Amino acid sequence: MKPPPAAAAPGPRLGAFGALWFCYFASIGLFNPFAPLWFKDLGFSTLAIGSLASLQAWTRVLGPYGWGWLGDHGRSRVRLLQLAAALSLLAAGAFLLVRGYTAVAWVMVLLFMANGAIVPLTETSLAQHLSHGGGLDAGRYGRVRVWGSMGFIVAVVAFGMLFEHGGIDLFPWSLALTYAALLAMTLRLPADAQAQGSRDGAPAVLTVLRQSPVRWFFASVFFTVLAHSSVYTFFSLYLDERGHGKSTVGMLWAVSVALEIAFFWWQGRVFGRLTPHAWLQWAAAAAVLRLVLTAAFGASLSMLMLAQALHLLSFAAHHAACIALITRWFQGPLRGRGQALYTVLGYGLSGVLGGVGGGWLSMRLGLVAVFWAGAAAAAIGCWCARRSRAADA
Repeated sequence: MKPPPAAAAPGPRLGAFGALWFCYFASIGLFNPFAPLWFKDLGFSTLAIGSLASLQAWTRVLGPYGWGWLGDHGRSRVRLLQLAAALSLLAAGAFLLVRGYTAVAWVMVLLFMANGAIVPLTETSLAQHLSHGGGLDAGRYGRVRVWGSMGFIVAVVAFGMLFEHGGIDLFPWSLALTYAALLAMTLRLPADAQAQGSRDGAPAVLTVLRQSPVRWFFASVFFTVLAHSSVYTFFSLYLDERGHGKSTVGMLWAVSVALEIAFFWWQGRVFGRLTPHAWLQWAAAAAVLRLVLTAAFGASLSMLMLAQALHLLSFAAHHAACIALITRWFQGPLRGRGQALYTVLGYGLSGVLGGVGGGWLSMRLGLVAVFWAGAAAAAIGCWCARRSRAADA
């Protein structure tokens, strides 16, 4: 049977999405590992750095849902992506001018309020191309999403070497160039039709959130991502404290993302062997082991590499399972807000608690305590995933 025209030639669109993911996650691969080191070079304390990291998470509490709401209520998602990328570039350029804590904090807020649109709007548009009968084409999704992982690994390796030899002062210049590339990639996206707004009788978001499997799912996402906030915010500082060089920092981040790439590339072959809920449980369990190894063997490069290798399950499999379940539960005009809730409840609230709480904990008990606390949070996430699976049976 001949496929319908809408599905017959998705290649160019998917290629544009892949290029966009590459540049966006390159910006994350630059910012997350190396911004804390730049902040440290500016003279900020560990608590101040944790507080700055929490600002990124605070913007995830409201920003993504607002962008998703606009996309669901008739605004062109491509136009919104282009606007968000332009605002992100302006904010990134401001890092060239600021040095004090307060000024840096304001620029952080502006940057991540703007780029908070990228993930929910891109995931929504991509899922719309790859959804069939309420389900997600996991294989094709992985082949597109893998370009984001490639962008991340290229960034952590390349910028790690750059900062090792040229100094961390190059960080703000690198950030501005990366966001310029992101804006260029949004301009390559094909024009889209405006979304049909939820005002035409679609069920309210709360109707979905009241379902028991969905509530336990978001609780699992919250605690599992909370566990990872110890890595996202404090891992580079932890490695620096243990005497590892900046090239080693970049290499260890690259190990995790290399295996993330492998998972996304072969996702179509392996993902269907377990249910999304089962993947959630395995991912949370892997996060427990990953953080225990990090806390217990911070001076051992081989054990740190093993811990980072578990990123394949603790992040890649977790993310794929989350997208599959959100695509199933939030359909039609709820699609954008479902993706935004994943960012808000998973990465916003957990990032706030992880950044501030982790900074407070590290000041009193040391950085290693942050990773032990993360292991405990991942264990709770595993239990919540089990409850969601049981409720959805």
